[in-house]
Amino acid sequence: MGIPRVLNQKNRILLKELTKTDFKLRYQGSALGYLWALLRPLLMFAILYLVFAMIMRFGDEIPHYPVYLLTGTTLWSFFSECTSQGIQAMVVRGDLIRKVSFPKYIVVVSATFTALINLAINLCVVVIFALLDGVEISWSWLLVPVFILELYMLSLGISFLLGAINVRYRDVTSIWDVLMQALFYAIPIIYPISMVIGGEASGARMLAAKVILANPISQVVQDVRYNLVTTSTITTWSFESGWYWKIIPIVVVTTVLITGALYFRWQSKFFAEEV
Repeated sequence: MGIPRVLNQKNRILLKELTKTDFKLRYQGSALGYLWALLRPLLMFAILYLVFAMIMRFGDEIPHYPVYLLTGTTLWSFFSECTSQGIQAMVVRGDLIRKVSFPKYIVVVSATFTALINLAINLCVVVIFALLDGVEISWSWLLVPVFILELYMLSLGISFLLGAINVRYRDVTSIWDVLMQALFYAIPIIYPISMVIGGEASGARMLAAKVILANPISQVVQDVRYNLVTTSTITTWSFESGWYWKIIPIVVVTTVLITGALYFRWQSKFFAEEV
Protein backbone atom coordinates (compact mmCIF):
# COMPACT_ATOMS: atom_id res chain seq x y z
CA MET A 1 0.00 0.00 0.00
CA GLY A 2 1.65 3.20 -1.16
CA ILE A 3 1.60 6.58 0.55
CA PRO A 4 -0.80 8.16 -1.99
CA ARG A 5 -3.29 5.37 -1.42
CA VAL A 6 -3.11 5.82 2.38
CA LEU A 7 -3.63 9.56 1.99
CA ASN A 8 -6.58 8.98 -0.30
CA GLN A 9 -8.10 6.61 2.23
CA LYS A 10 -7.64 9.20 4.98
CA ASN A 11 -9.24 11.84 2.80
CA ARG A 12 -12.23 9.58 2.17
CA ILE A 13 -12.65 8.97 5.89
CA LEU A 14 -12.42 12.70 6.62
CA LEU A 15 -14.92 13.46 3.86
CA LYS A 16 -17.34 10.89 5.25
CA GLU A 17 -17.08 12.22 8.80
CA LEU A 18 -17.45 15.87 7.76
CA THR A 19 -20.49 15.03 5.63
CA LYS A 20 -22.14 13.17 8.52
CA THR A 21 -21.38 16.06 10.88
CA ASP A 22 -22.72 18.67 8.43
CA PHE A 23 -25.93 16.71 7.93
CA LYS A 24 -26.50 16.30 11.67
CA LEU A 25 -25.72 19.94 12.51
CA ARG A 26 -28.02 21.19 9.74
CA TYR A 27 -31.10 20.02 11.66
CA GLN A 28 -29.79 20.01 15.21
CA GLY A 29 -32.07 21.83 17.64
CA SER A 30 -35.12 21.85 15.35
CA ALA A 31 -38.36 20.24 16.52
CA LEU A 32 -38.91 18.32 13.29
CA GLY A 33 -35.24 17.45 12.72
CA TYR A 34 -34.51 15.55 9.52
CA LEU A 35 -38.11 15.96 8.34
CA TRP A 36 -37.14 19.45 7.18
CA ALA A 37 -35.17 17.78 4.38
CA LEU A 38 -38.57 16.76 2.99
CA LEU A 39 -40.74 19.61 4.19
CA ARG A 40 -38.72 22.53 2.81
CA PRO A 41 -39.07 21.68 -0.92
CA LEU A 42 -42.62 20.38 -0.41
CA LEU A 43 -43.74 23.62 1.23
CA MET A 44 -42.10 25.62 -1.55
CA PHE A 45 -43.87 23.43 -4.12
CA ALA A 46 -47.23 23.84 -2.36
CA ILE A 47 -46.98 27.64 -2.37
CA LEU A 48 -45.88 27.83 -6.00
CA TYR A 49 -48.55 25.37 -7.10
CA LEU A 50 -51.29 27.30 -5.30
CA VAL A 51 -50.24 30.66 -6.75
CA PHE A 52 -49.11 29.80 -10.26
CA ALA A 53 -51.11 26.66 -11.10
CA MET A 54 -54.38 27.10 -9.23
CA ILE A 55 -54.70 30.90 -9.41
CA MET A 56 -52.68 32.03 -12.43
CA ARG A 57 -53.31 28.81 -14.40
CA PHE A 58 -49.71 28.17 -15.44
CA GLY A 59 -49.00 24.80 -17.03
CA ASP A 60 -52.53 23.86 -18.11
CA GLU A 61 -51.09 22.45 -21.33
CA ILE A 62 -48.41 20.41 -19.53
CA PRO A 63 -49.29 16.77 -18.69
CA HIS A 64 -48.71 15.92 -15.01
CA TYR A 65 -47.96 19.58 -14.23
CA PRO A 66 -47.91 19.07 -10.42
CA VAL A 67 -45.08 16.52 -10.80
CA TYR A 68 -43.49 18.75 -13.45
CA LEU A 69 -43.46 21.64 -10.97
CA LEU A 70 -42.31 19.50 -8.03
CA THR A 71 -39.38 18.20 -10.11
CA GLY A 72 -38.30 21.74 -10.93
CA THR A 73 -38.56 23.00 -7.34
CA THR A 74 -36.66 19.94 -6.06
CA LEU A 75 -33.76 20.49 -8.46
CA TRP A 76 -33.75 24.22 -7.74
CA SER A 77 -33.68 23.57 -3.97
CA PHE A 78 -30.70 21.27 -4.51
CA PHE A 79 -28.79 23.83 -6.56
CA SER A 80 -29.60 26.60 -4.08
CA GLU A 81 -28.61 24.55 -1.03
CA CYS A 82 -25.51 23.10 -2.69
CA THR A 83 -24.07 26.46 -3.72
CA SER A 84 -25.02 28.39 -0.58
CA GLN A 85 -23.52 25.75 1.72
CA GLY A 86 -20.48 25.26 -0.50
CA ILE A 87 -19.70 28.97 -0.71
CA GLN A 88 -19.84 29.37 3.08
CA ALA A 89 -18.06 26.09 3.88
CA MET A 90 -14.51 27.48 4.24
CA VAL A 91 -15.62 30.26 6.58
CA VAL A 92 -17.85 27.97 8.66
CA ARG A 93 -15.01 25.47 9.07
CA GLY A 94 -12.42 28.16 9.81
CA ASP A 95 -11.40 26.72 13.18
CA LEU A 96 -10.72 23.31 11.66
CA ILE A 97 -8.74 24.78 8.78
CA ARG A 98 -6.47 26.73 11.13
CA LYS A 99 -5.75 23.76 13.40
CA VAL A 100 -5.45 20.77 11.05
CA SER A 101 -3.54 20.31 7.82
CA PHE A 102 -5.55 18.49 5.15
CA PRO A 103 -6.73 19.07 1.56
CA LYS A 104 -9.09 22.05 1.82
CA TYR A 105 -11.33 20.92 -1.03
CA ILE A 106 -12.74 18.23 1.29
CA VAL A 107 -14.54 20.94 3.29
CA VAL A 108 -16.41 22.20 0.23
CA VAL A 109 -17.17 18.72 -1.11
CA SER A 110 -18.55 17.57 2.26
CA ALA A 111 -20.88 20.59 2.39
CA THR A 112 -22.19 19.86 -1.10
CA PHE A 113 -22.57 16.14 -0.33
CA THR A 114 -25.08 17.08 2.35
CA ALA A 115 -27.20 18.70 -0.35
CA LEU A 116 -26.89 15.51 -2.41
CA ILE A 117 -28.27 13.48 0.48
CA ASN A 118 -31.27 15.81 0.72
CA LEU A 119 -31.77 15.59 -3.05
CA ALA A 120 -31.80 11.78 -2.93
CA ILE A 121 -34.52 11.90 -0.26
CA ASN A 122 -36.56 14.45 -2.21
CA LEU A 123 -36.29 12.52 -5.48
CA CYS A 124 -37.89 9.54 -3.76
CA VAL A 125 -40.85 11.81 -2.98
CA VAL A 126 -40.93 13.02 -6.61
CA VAL A 127 -41.06 9.41 -7.84
CA ILE A 128 -43.91 8.61 -5.44
CA PHE A 129 -45.86 11.67 -6.61
CA ALA A 130 -45.16 10.71 -10.24
CA LEU A 131 -46.54 7.20 -9.77
CA LEU A 132 -49.60 8.49 -7.91
CA ASP A 133 -50.24 11.00 -10.73
CA GLY A 134 -50.14 8.27 -13.36
CA VAL A 135 -46.68 8.87 -14.85
CA GLU A 136 -45.55 5.69 -16.57
CA ILE A 137 -42.26 4.10 -15.53
CA SER A 138 -39.75 4.32 -18.37
CA TRP A 139 -36.18 3.31 -19.10
CA SER A 140 -35.49 7.03 -19.57
CA TRP A 141 -35.63 7.38 -15.76
CA LEU A 142 -32.14 5.82 -15.72
CA LEU A 143 -30.78 8.95 -17.43
CA VAL A 144 -31.84 11.23 -14.56
CA PRO A 145 -28.66 10.60 -12.45
CA VAL A 146 -26.54 11.74 -15.42
CA PHE A 147 -28.21 15.15 -15.48
CA ILE A 148 -28.07 15.42 -11.69
CA LEU A 149 -24.33 14.79 -11.89
CA GLU A 150 -24.07 17.62 -14.41
CA LEU A 151 -25.94 19.98 -12.06
CA TYR A 152 -23.74 18.88 -9.15
CA MET A 153 -20.57 19.58 -11.15
CA LEU A 154 -21.85 23.09 -11.90
CA SER A 155 -22.73 23.65 -8.22
CA LEU A 156 -19.33 22.34 -7.12
CA GLY A 157 -17.50 24.60 -9.56
CA ILE A 158 -19.42 27.65 -8.33
CA SER A 159 -18.77 26.62 -4.71
CA PHE A 160 -15.03 26.32 -5.33
CA LEU A 161 -14.79 29.64 -7.14
CA LEU A 162 -17.03 31.80 -4.98
CA GLY A 163 -16.10 29.94 -1.80
CA ALA A 164 -12.43 30.85 -2.31
CA ILE A 165 -13.36 34.49 -2.96
CA ASN A 166 -15.71 34.50 0.05
CA VAL A 167 -12.82 33.74 2.39
CA ARG A 168 -11.42 37.22 1.72
CA TYR A 169 -14.56 39.11 0.73
CA ARG A 170 -17.55 38.03 2.86
CA ASP A 171 -19.93 40.09 0.69
CA VAL A 172 -19.98 37.23 -1.80
CA THR A 173 -22.62 35.34 0.19
CA SER A 174 -25.03 38.28 0.22
CA ILE A 175 -24.47 39.03 -3.47
CA TRP A 176 -25.07 35.38 -4.35
CA ASP A 177 -28.36 35.36 -2.40
CA VAL A 178 -29.59 38.30 -4.48
CA LEU A 179 -28.46 36.68 -7.73
CA MET A 180 -30.26 33.47 -6.78
CA GLN A 181 -33.55 35.32 -6.38
CA ALA A 182 -33.18 36.80 -9.86
CA LEU A 183 -32.01 33.50 -11.34
CA PHE A 184 -35.07 31.67 -10.01
CA TYR A 185 -37.32 33.66 -12.36
CA ALA A 186 -34.83 33.52 -15.23
CA ILE A 187 -35.13 29.74 -15.58
CA PRO A 188 -38.30 27.69 -16.26
CA ILE A 189 -39.11 26.44 -12.77
CA ILE A 190 -42.69 27.70 -12.49
CA TYR A 191 -43.41 28.45 -16.15
CA PRO A 192 -42.98 26.29 -19.27
CA ILE A 193 -40.74 27.42 -22.11
CA SER A 194 -43.82 27.51 -24.35
CA MET A 195 -44.94 30.65 -22.46
CA VAL A 196 -41.72 32.39 -23.49
CA ILE A 197 -42.15 31.40 -27.14
CA GLY A 198 -45.81 32.45 -27.19
CA GLY A 199 -48.53 31.53 -29.65
CA GLU A 200 -46.87 33.29 -32.60
CA ALA A 201 -43.16 32.88 -32.11
CA SER A 202 -41.21 36.01 -33.01
CA GLY A 203 -37.48 36.32 -33.47
CA ALA A 204 -37.05 37.98 -30.09
CA ARG A 205 -39.11 35.32 -28.29
CA MET A 206 -37.21 32.49 -29.97
CA LEU A 207 -33.89 34.08 -29.03
CA ALA A 208 -35.07 34.46 -25.42
CA ALA A 209 -36.04 30.77 -25.33
CA LYS A 210 -32.64 29.77 -26.74
CA VAL A 211 -30.81 31.86 -24.11
CA ILE A 212 -32.90 30.37 -21.31
CA LEU A 213 -32.29 26.81 -22.49
CA ALA A 214 -28.56 27.52 -22.88
CA ASN A 215 -28.41 28.04 -19.11
CA PRO A 216 -27.09 24.73 -17.66
CA ILE A 217 -29.62 24.83 -14.82
CA SER A 218 -32.51 25.19 -17.28
CA GLN A 219 -31.06 22.47 -19.47
CA VAL A 220 -30.81 20.01 -16.56
CA VAL A 221 -34.28 20.82 -15.21
CA GLN A 222 -35.88 20.40 -18.64
CA ASP A 223 -33.98 17.19 -19.43
CA VAL A 224 -34.93 15.62 -16.09
CA ARG A 225 -38.57 16.60 -16.65
CA TYR A 226 -38.45 15.16 -20.17
CA ASN A 227 -37.05 11.82 -19.04
CA LEU A 228 -38.92 11.53 -15.73
CA VAL A 229 -42.29 13.26 -16.18
CA THR A 230 -43.41 14.03 -19.73
CA THR A 231 -41.95 14.10 -23.23
CA SER A 232 -44.00 17.26 -23.86
CA THR A 233 -41.17 19.13 -22.15
CA ILE A 234 -39.14 21.37 -24.46
CA THR A 235 -35.44 20.61 -24.04
CA THR A 236 -32.23 22.02 -25.46
CA TRP A 237 -31.99 19.07 -27.86
CA SER A 238 -35.61 19.14 -29.04
CA PHE A 239 -35.69 22.90 -29.56
CA GLU A 240 -35.10 24.26 -33.05
CA SER A 241 -31.68 25.84 -32.68
CA GLY A 242 -28.16 25.43 -34.01
CA TRP A 243 -25.83 22.76 -32.65
CA TYR A 244 -23.70 25.41 -30.92
CA TRP A 245 -26.68 26.36 -28.71
CA LYS A 246 -26.99 22.73 -27.67
CA ILE A 247 -23.40 22.39 -26.42
CA ILE A 248 -23.28 25.71 -24.55
CA PRO A 249 -24.51 24.17 -21.24
CA ILE A 250 -21.81 21.49 -21.30
CA VAL A 251 -19.14 24.06 -22.14
CA VAL A 252 -20.31 26.33 -19.31
CA VAL A 253 -20.35 23.50 -16.73
CA THR A 254 -16.88 22.28 -17.75
CA THR A 255 -15.43 25.80 -17.74
CA VAL A 256 -16.92 26.71 -14.35
CA LEU A 257 -15.75 23.46 -12.72
CA ILE A 258 -12.18 23.65 -14.06
CA THR A 259 -11.84 27.39 -13.36
CA GLY A 260 -13.30 27.03 -9.87
CA ALA A 261 -11.10 24.07 -8.98
CA LEU A 262 -7.91 25.74 -10.24
CA TYR A 263 -8.66 29.04 -8.50
CA PHE A 264 -9.55 27.23 -5.26
CA ARG A 265 -6.31 25.26 -5.38
CA TRP A 266 -4.32 28.45 -6.02
CA GLN A 267 -5.93 30.30 -3.11
CA SER A 268 -6.06 27.37 -0.66
CA LYS A 269 -2.57 28.05 0.71
CA PHE A 270 -3.82 31.38 2.08
CA PHE A 271 -7.05 30.13 3.67
CA ALA A 272 -5.60 29.46 7.14
CA GLU A 273 -4.36 33.06 7.35
CA GLU A 274 -7.50 34.75 6.00
CA VAL A 275 -10.38 32.69 7.33
